[in-house]
Order: sequence, then structure tokens, then C-alpha cells
Amino acid sequence: MTCKTDCTQFDLAMELLIDNGFDGIADTIGVLMNTAMQIERSRHLNAEPYERNISRKGYANGYKPKTMQTRFGKVSLTIPQTRGTDFYPQSLERGLRSERALKLALAEMYVQGVSTGKVAKITEELCGFEVSSSEVSRASKALDEQLHVWRERPVGSCPYVYLDARYEKVRHGGIVVSSAVLVAIGVTLTGQREVLGISVKLSENEVHWRDFLSHLKDRGLHGIKLFTSDAHEGLRAARNAISPTVPWQRCQFHLQQNAQKYVPRQKMKKEVAE
Repeated sequence: MTCKTDCTQFDLAMELLIDNGFDGIADTIGVLMNTAMQIERSRHLNAEPYERNISRKGYANGYKPKTMQTRFGKVSLTIPQTRGTDFYPQSLERGLRSERALKLALAEMYVQGVSTGKVAKITEELCGFEVSSSEVSRASKALDEQLHVWRERPVGSCPYVYLDARYEKVRHGGIVVSSAVLVAIGVTLTGQREVLGISVKLSENEVHWRDFLSHLKDRGLHGIKLFTSDAHEGLRAARNAISPTVPWQRCQFHLQQNAQKYVPRQKMKKEVAE
């Protein structure tokens, strides 16, 4: 049975994504900040790139490359330059001050997908003003391409793999429905924990878990010595279909949660939990 609130592996996955980022996060931060700086320059000039406008305040004058050393790695930036007017993008400073907010926004988009609402919010926070729908679409496209690379990145050998899920309200087909967020966390050969994949599905039925595990296998996941998960029937059937020879261990957290249902007295719950 999948927990809805106390879901340790899901929460761990989000913390890993937010605190440590994931492969390519520096590149994606660069894409987001470069897009915000381009939007800011267009507003400063009162003209889009290559736009003929008699009310423009100056002209775009290319870009100046700059590499910033941040906590999530080296970020390659292209600072927009102008001619005929003084300009320095404020979004550059805001982005460097709001590292955790950027990571949180990108982690949510990694899990739930890129939405214009999320992109508009983070872009407006960087720029300091409201952005147009066309500017949001441009930023969304750039982020979606980068996040797609993350989701499809190759994975290697992981001796230990944790599988879990939780249900969240998501928009699907124009309505809000409860959907299963499937997550896989691996322990690599060096002992590091890594988020292998996250996918939003309509349920935890076998077909969805099987599709999720097959996709991980197609991306190169191998060398698994042990699966750890709850005893959900759909997950168990999918696991046996994709990796029937890999041993499985029931998650002790979920086992303890299930055992609580059979404790006859309230004062005994703490003893069972321990």
C-alpha cells in the first residue's frame, strides 16, 4: 500500500534533487538565467531582437561569455550587451542569490513536467517584472528540452534500488485528478544515492510500473542486487516481469506502517514502531 504523506523514499528523492541537483543542472540553470537576461534586455531596449521600432532606447550588441562558479557547478552564461545605453541584467544577481529557489523550481518541473505557470513565476522572480506569454513560451521550450535530456540520461550499475510512489493532485486532460508519482532511487557502486527516475502515472497498476522499470532498463540500469519497496501487487508483478531473478526486500518503514493497523492498544504503537 502506498503512503500518502509519510513517504520516505519520495521525500528523500525530492531532497536529493533540491540539495544535490542532478546531472546537467548547471547547464539548465544557465539556460534559465540566459533566457531571463535576454528578456530583461529586450524590456530595457523597448524592442525585441531584430525588431524595427522607432521607440527603442538603444541596440543589442551581442553577448559577453562569463563562467560563474556556484554550489551546483560552473554555470556558463552569456551576458547580453547593448549599444547606445547602459545596461546590466539584474536577473543575474537575483539568480545567484536564489540558488535553493531555483533548485526547488527545477526539481518540481523535473517531477511534474514544465508548465507555463511555473516558468512564468520563476522567470518573473528573476527579471523582477511580469513577462509576456511569448517570453514564457520561449523559456518553457528551452527548459523542456534540457529537462528531457535529464529524464533520458543514461544510468549505469546500481546494486541497490529503492522503489516507491505517492499520490498527488495533477492536471490531466483539463481536470485535476489523483495520480501516482513513481520514483526510483539507486545506490551506486561508490555508495552515493542518486535519483534514477521519476514518472507521473494514472495509477500504480502493473502496466505503469512495468513501463517505468522497462524505461530504466532501456536507459542502461543493470547490476541490481536488491530491490527494496512496499508489497504493492502492481509493483510486485512488474518487478517479477522485468527482473525476476533480483532479490526483493520489503521496506521496513512500510512494514511498520502496515503493522500499526493491527495494534490493539494506542500505548503499544510506540513499541511496535521501534
